[in-house]
Amino acid sequence: MIALRGFPRRFLPWAVAGALALLAVIIVPSLMQHDTVVKIRVAHSGTNLPDGFYLYQQLSAQGVRIKSITPSGDALVIHFENEEQSLAAQKVLRRLLPQGFVVASGPQASQQVPDANRPTYS
Repeated sequence: MIALRGFPRRFLPWAVAGALALLAVIIVPSLMQHDTVVKIRVAHSGTNLPDGFYLYQQLSAQGVRIKSITPSGDALVIHFENEEQSLAAQKVLRRLLPQGFVVASGPQASQQVPDANRPTYS
């Protein structure tokens, strides 16, 4: 064991407890953070995805706060801070986008579904 000169042994349990508490304060918020996701996919092949910046502008104009919009394969994934923003965005998107788009939310939206027609690389 490492000899700790000048450090009283009676403070060692407190130092370990303090280090563990500091580690918990740093890690726990990232584990508790919950992202709400809406995924937009095209329903029919040959249709292009809508422009992410256009969607951002339209949703922002309706008061919907967006964390990020990222492309994910053949879909756009929109991240929100809470469920209320996600529900408001779904209403706006269903009204804004034409019939050829699918708007999905919840855990299934954040998982990318593999496309059988798309080649995979290892």
